[in-house]
Amino acid sequence: MSNLVIVESPSKASTIKGYLGSNYKVIASKGHVRDLPKSTLGVDIENNFEAHYINIRGKGDLIKDIKKEAKNATKVFLATDPDREGEAISWHLATTLGIPLEKTMRITFNEITKSAVKAAIKEPRQIDMDLVNAQQARRILDRIVGYKLSPFLWKNVRSGLSAGRVQSVATRIIVEREEEIRDFVPVEYWTVDVLLEGEDGKVFSARFYGNEDGKMKLSSEEDAMKVVNAVNSNAFSVSSVKRAKRRKSPAAPFTTSTMQQEASRKLGFQSQKIMRIAQELYEGINIGSENGGVQGLITYMRTDSLRVSSYAQSAAKEYIESRYGSNYCPASPRVYRSRAGSQDAHEAIRPSRVDIEPAKIKKYLTTDQFKLYKLIWDRFVASQMESATLGTVTADFACGGYIFRTSGYSVEFPGYMALYEESEDDSKRVSADEVCEQKDIKLPSLKVGQTLQQKGVDPARHFSDPPPRYTEASLVKFLEEQGIGRPSTYTTIITTIIARNYVKREGKTLVPTPIGELTNKLMKQSFPDIVNYKFTAKMEVELDGIELGKNTMEGVLGGFWKKFEKELSSAEEALKDAEIDIPAEETDIICEKCGSRMIVKNGRFGKFAACPKYPQCKNTKKLTPPTTKAQSEGAEEKKTVIADFKCEKCGSDVVQRMGKYGPFFACVRYPACDFTKQKTKDIGVPCPKCGSKIVMKTGRNKTVFYSCEKYPKCDFSSWDMPVAEKCPQCGEILYRKKGQSVLVCHNKACGFKKPVED
Repeated sequence: MSNLVIVESPSKASTIKGYLGSNYKVIASKGHVRDLPKSTLGVDIENNFEAHYINIRGKGDLIKDIKKEAKNATKVFLATDPDREGEAISWHLATTLGIPLEKTMRITFNEITKSAVKAAIKEPRQIDMDLVNAQQARRILDRIVGYKLSPFLWKNVRSGLSAGRVQSVATRIIVEREEEIRDFVPVEYWTVDVLLEGEDGKVFSARFYGNEDGKMKLSSEEDAMKVVNAVNSNAFSVSSVKRAKRRKSPAAPFTTSTMQQEASRKLGFQSQKIMRIAQELYEGINIGSENGGVQGLITYMRTDSLRVSSYAQSAAKEYIESRYGSNYCPASPRVYRSRAGSQDAHEAIRPSRVDIEPAKIKKYLTTDQFKLYKLIWDRFVASQMESATLGTVTADFACGGYIFRTSGYSVEFPGYMALYEESEDDSKRVSADEVCEQKDIKLPSLKVGQTLQQKGVDPARHFSDPPPRYTEASLVKFLEEQGIGRPSTYTTIITTIIARNYVKREGKTLVPTPIGELTNKLMKQSFPDIVNYKFTAKMEVELDGIELGKNTMEGVLGGFWKKFEKELSSAEEALKDAEIDIPAEETDIICEKCGSRMIVKNGRFGKFAACPKYPQCKNTKKLTPPTTKAQSEGAEEKKTVIADFKCEKCGSDVVQRMGKYGPFFACVRYPACDFTKQKTKDIGVPCPKCGSKIVMKTGRNKTVFYSCEKYPKCDFSSWDMPVAEKCPQCGEILYRKKGQSVLVCHNKACGFKKPVED
């Protein structure tokens, strides 16, 4: 009998399987196996908030297989992710398998490497019910809010709306920023720049700063021209020159929040994409036998800790010394302090092995995987390097009683900047009346009292900018600063409010929709606690308290329900006779019959564009996603793919769609024309039964299999991938075994096997 290891993800299972011997079997639960029912609340509020969990629909066969494997195993190791969600999945698995809590064997690892996995196997522990209860409390809180508020919104606003505990706060943040932008009144101001010539003939610029009493602002053209008239065509004298050295320290290694912010700014990735790619890097990728085969490339990617293991620090120091020299290493390893209230269960996000340089494995990664891995690798290695030394200079020039200034810096010792520099925050804006610091400034030799000739003066008018709209990066930063949500929830928060159409993307920015603004207004009036920043942050602290054993799940839920029940009752009474007008969502489509801007309506077959002057004008148009110009600009990876063949029934274009079992092709006129065709990929191997092509298909649960293109007329199919090579012993077709680096003969009696390099 073998030992059984249960993880969530098939790719994670594949990686771990390669680290353990033949005495271990590794299978995947594919996420949660139990959850609250969708059709009912599933929480007995009167009975200490007891949750009624059921097996997730569609996972019956999987659960049956897991039970069978567990029954035949000597030991069952629960190896789900090392956080609250992972602990809860392990608890649900143990409950489903009938394993008593005291006999559970829970193992966790911060990185999926051979040494980490084997070390974890040697030290199993019981399931931590404090962690489980912290996850349960969040799940139950969110279920109560969602299932109690949604009917309230259906009744008073519109059917189909829903509300979430943290998502409602995120919507409020974006709505209030939009209100700030609308209310913003631009303020006029002026700048005056002069061109000055040094003794060596080089010309450089300086900006108006003020007078001898200090800094001044130029609020009007009159103020600016007063300065221009005083200095125009006159010589300037050098009033001060200050040179200094400044040390600039590297940024800390990534947390979930900072990784999402930096990857958004530098790579242009959306948060959902960032976390998906990070998950792939964490779970393991085959990077070639010369690099160790299948490897988990980064540590666990859901963390708010800045802690780094001493082993990783030593490995980084060794690499930096060999690559850059000992002067690029600080005297002692760098230690970064985590934010107050952060969980220290995991390290910061770092490469699991510093010696696996991004360039060495580029050919084994997708373009996006390489970009994110390089960003994580560069950031971590730079965080362990010596500070940069900058030579700074600030020079003041006097003329006509006014002071002009120029400042900047040059890099004297690059330190960590030889590898990496942190990008600027999206929301950080430098006002044009500030003296901007110039990088690598080149000034002529300057001495106090020296006279410089003026080569021109340039007054310019400006207006102050409104606060910028939130991007995904700046929203995540704000949520973290306010203590709203946790590393594992940021992506879900953003994707949910967009999916509910409370917020839409315009380019990189997040903009509230009319229905989002209306719902937010209603929530602020009726449920002030739910959308209150401090209240939501306090709930996060209370959930953390459950994890730490300081609070009980029943106590936290009971305290919340007591206030929420009163608010719900008051809101229902206050709005029982209210009529709420829902603002229409405009498109960029102009009605060709009357010239009005068309609006979005919901019909039997989904959304369509209609003239707002109905019934006087009854013009309508079909909407093909994206619905609006703004959505079109921000719709990443959702472009319509047109097939290279026509509909076999009506001759129209055929487009790719996403269905229950993965991508498929359908007539563009669907459902009027019901032609569909499963998406397949020719793998260049002839069918061993009829000689036609073998194609790759996507089946139930998005699993990949292979079959004859003439299936079901020809019944050849296989879970393993056939290859063009024939068996040298019997001439039968060879297969590449799924998840393995081996070719096997189709003829089981032959038994031929051959290892293959990836």
